[in-house]
Amino acid sequence: MGFFDKLKKAFSFEPEKEENEAEKVADKAETETSGANVADSAEETSKSELIEKKAQPEPDQAGEETHKTDGENDSEQSASKDVLEEKTEEERYDKGLAKSRKGFGAKINALLANFRHVDEDFFDDLEETLIEADVGYETAMNISDELRDEVKLRNAKKKSDVSDAIIERLVNLYEESGKGEDNALHFAKQGPTVFLFVGVNGVGKTTTIGKLAHRYKEEGKKVLLAAGDTFRAGAIEQLAEWGRRVGVDVVKKPEQSDPAAVVYDAVVKAKQENYDILLVDTAGRLQNKVNLMKELDKIKRVITREIPDAPHEVLLALDATTGQNALTQAKQFKEVTDVTGIVLTKLDGTARGGIVLAIRNELKLPVKLVGLGEQMDDLRDFDPQEFVIGLFKGLVAKDR
Repeated sequence: MGFFDKLKKAFSFEPEKEENEAEKVADKAETETSGANVADSAEETSKSELIEKKAQPEPDQAGEETHKTDGENDSEQSASKDVLEEKTEEERYDKGLAKSRKGFGAKINALLANFRHVDEDFFDDLEETLIEADVGYETAMNISDELRDEVKLRNAKKKSDVSDAIIERLVNLYEESGKGEDNALHFAKQGPTVFLFVGVNGVGKTTTIGKLAHRYKEEGKKVLLAAGDTFRAGAIEQLAEWGRRVGVDVVKKPEQSDPAAVVYDAVVKAKQENYDILLVDTAGRLQNKVNLMKELDKIKRVITREIPDAPHEVLLALDATTGQNALTQAKQFKEVTDVTGIVLTKLDGTARGGIVLAIRNELKLPVKLVGLGEQMDDLRDFDPQEFVIGLFKGLVAKDR
């Protein structure tokens, strides 16, 4: 079963119009009579009391509970926590991709609003629509070419059939592009793990480092930050403030210092004082790629000389709200250094979530972390399945 089939099986989605009509019917029914509301409330209260009653163990059960081993209790608590986290992760992606889903859906719906039949004009409009949805030029062309044959093969004539065909090809292309993709963050087998962060100024790179430091500190790890962006005004103090806020140490020098010297001091400190994680900030002056390349090469040499298998990740921070500009930055940084993964920030604040499709299809770079909100724990490991469901939810027509 392909992922698109799994998507349809997991969610019996109604088109947007049908959802709105259902909501109107529900609203009308809700305002017809207060008596019905009271009855519903009483019924819900009764149900709640019944659930609470069932949740209370019987005397014998309570006695048995006290005889459970610590291991059994820990196992139950762990399983309960896993279920809670899984639900929370789904909710995070659903909320974080709300703007992208709405914007993407609006573009597809606008395309189909004037749909009469499938012809070359339709495919031209489709290409334009997909490009506007930030899935990338190459991806848009691939989808359009594949759909020409797909629509004929299916003899798709209804709007819902054409819409499903478009989304299915997008999902399948996304899935195919990600075969063998490694979305996991890699850690050192022993000694400090070093993550090197690159990216232009203003994309949320320092904030990402701060949030990631918080995550690992909460996990009980000893975390160190290196303020390697010594040229941007305020960058050092910004990272230092994150260190104070999260409660982790920061290695820094005065502005205009040699970034490699800062990183060297940080690596030596991490080794000597048994830190688990070292997160390194760097400058983002992409306008002078030659100087930036030399600087990053020097930093990497310093790290590798002290820890041969480091850096364990070179993470490129991209601002999702910039759409195709983020794709351009990724291409340029890929030329400058060996990027191992993408951190896509501010995904919750944009309708341009389709950029993930372009990154995966055109750059073959794995997205490893995504920003799904402004809270400290809203920086999440990238989950391809949750992303696809979050982006396309509501666009797949219900089987009829």
